[in-house]
Amino acid sequence: MNRKVMSLKGIGEKTSDAFEKLGVVTVRDLLSYYPRDYETFEEPRPAGSLPSLEDGTLAAVAGYVREEPQVRRIRGMAVISARLEDETGSVEMVWFHALFMKNALIPGKYYIARGRKKRKGNTKAQQLLQPALYSPEEYSQLMGTWLPIYRLSGKITNKMIRKAVGQALSVYREVPEFYPLALRKKYELAEYNFALSNIHFPKDKETLLIARKRLVFDEFFFFIAALRSLKESEERMRSAFPILPRQEVDEFQQSLPYALTAAQEKTWKEIRADLGKPVVMSRLVQGDVGSGKTIVAILALMEVCLNGYQGALMVPTEVLARQHLESMEELFREHHIELRPVLLTGSMSAREKREAYRQIASGEADIIVGTHALIQEKVEYHSLALVVTDEQHRFGVRQREALSGKGDHPHILVMSATPIPRTLAIILYGDLDISVIDELPGGRLPIKNCVVDSRYHPTAYQFIAREVEAGRQAYIICPMVEESEGLEAENVVDYEKKLKKALPHIQTACLHGRMKAKEKNDIMERFLSGEIQVLVSTTVVEVGVNVPNATVMMVENAERFGLAQLHQLRGRVGRGKYQSYCIFVSDTKSRDTQKRLQILNQSNDGFYIAGEDLKLRGPGDMFGVRQSGLLEFKIGDIFTDAAILQAANEAVNEICSTREGLAGEEYRLLRERLEEYKQYDFGKLNL
Repeated sequence: MNRKVMSLKGIGEKTSDAFEKLGVVTVRDLLSYYPRDYETFEEPRPAGSLPSLEDGTLAAVAGYVREEPQVRRIRGMAVISARLEDETGSVEMVWFHALFMKNALIPGKYYIARGRKKRKGNTKAQQLLQPALYSPEEYSQLMGTWLPIYRLSGKITNKMIRKAVGQALSVYREVPEFYPLALRKKYELAEYNFALSNIHFPKDKETLLIARKRLVFDEFFFFIAALRSLKESEERMRSAFPILPRQEVDEFQQSLPYALTAAQEKTWKEIRADLGKPVVMSRLVQGDVGSGKTIVAILALMEVCLNGYQGALMVPTEVLARQHLESMEELFREHHIELRPVLLTGSMSAREKREAYRQIASGEADIIVGTHALIQEKVEYHSLALVVTDEQHRFGVRQREALSGKGDHPHILVMSATPIPRTLAIILYGDLDISVIDELPGGRLPIKNCVVDSRYHPTAYQFIAREVEAGRQAYIICPMVEESEGLEAENVVDYEKKLKKALPHIQTACLHGRMKAKEKNDIMERFLSGEIQVLVSTTVVEVGVNVPNATVMMVENAERFGLAQLHQLRGRVGRGKYQSYCIFVSDTKSRDTQKRLQILNQSNDGFYIAGEDLKLRGPGDMFGVRQSGLLEFKIGDIFTDAAILQAANEAVNEICSTREGLAGEEYRLLRERLEEYKQYDFGKLNL
């Protein structure tokens, strides 16, 4: 399982490098690179029945090609078309960027064409876009099968992944079952190797659901067990830093130009009480976007530093780190607080880093603000007593342990804006005490929302242009980086080109996760300064920067995101004094999806949205959209799979309380698997 994918036949150095860009290095990575969907092949339908299908539906039609294919040029792009006929009518097959089809199609031959159905303009004529062609024999072999569809990148195709996974499944050594039989029976869990094989190549939907349930359970079980083991080690840990209440902090709080909300005040009292206890604090502050978590964290950092120790604030992006540093410096200057914050990020020059290391080691630096650079080996802290991490899931347990190791087990404060119902939060943050800031500061203008379809684009562009003319800025979010095989959705690369044509007088740029860190930081700095007026981006902006001047958030293909993630994206606007707007664009005809989007339309309360979404979703919603880009398990979804999450939590409790009764071999296998899991990065959890 730990062998490199290059050990598989047919995977050379170039293919191995391409797989690595998907995060697939070992056979284990490959087998846990789960499909995002499945392709099923249904009986071909008559051409005459196509008008009854929704546009975008995959359909297969059997018939004869009667004439030579036609080639025409549209804005320099070659478009190939040919007509397929049966006794009920005909359909036009259309290919883009595929000149080879002109010679591949043989007039008079019988084909089965399978592609996405689309009505041709305002006519009654029907088209099949980018159809794959099969002989009747080939198609009959595919009917009834479930072919996996994977997330793709670069030169890797579905066919390449299927072939590699098939080979890996045939050669890897089976993993011994690591759950006691009684536990598997109680929770109706399939055998592990069966699940691994059938998540990739299921024979039917029932088998797929059985396989998926087992793998989701595994992910939740070991995540919770890892948190439990961390909590047990921290519970026994006495604090080396007695933090006493400081009058300067109270005076600073009183002199702020606004009063803390009741929820902020309650949270600050809980943190202050924890800091004064003889044991190490491990607390989560869960607060909606804009609820004022940062000022509470600053109060905690001040209290620690005025007691003579150091504090660290670790955030997901360099731009946000700089913003926090500048706002802290300004606050301390205005209120005559004698504390020194310093910055530490990966893109600083070697000379700048050396100076930062010196100040941190000598104790000159009181508060260290930065990214993952804070936990690098070269960083030596003088007296680190408090670590604040912004957005828990960007760091995970392993990074928190690394930071703890930098000091003598400092206090831990985690901040998260991900709205998760409390019942699930108690399980997911099993190693942390929880504080909730569930009200927004006064004076904030509520964001105005609307849910529209793509016909609204011209109006939306005009609206964005008016906001830009008024000096404001806008985000446009797309679900994909580039055009992808078999996916009908907007992508940032093509969308920005389209936007430049629609709004030529406006400065636009695109941003996505495949860019180098320096390039991403540069774009965000230019957006923050106002040089870029409209930013077309993937969800990389859902955390990471505060742009009070941004007043419009438009999300394309909104049905492809979970409500928690859409709410997180919406939180990028409404941060300044101006009225802000959020436009959710979706052409979906699904009533369930429309109902979910209307929840967002009617409420800006993240915790209400999370609760309502949990009620709407169920275990049958297997291919539901990801709920949150922040808490991203590889296969589990905390909303769709809430019942499995609760069962896994119950199972961990059982095993922890009765482990003496487990057979030695069973206990050993479980411990081995847990250690293996803690070493292996699952999604963005970074255990």
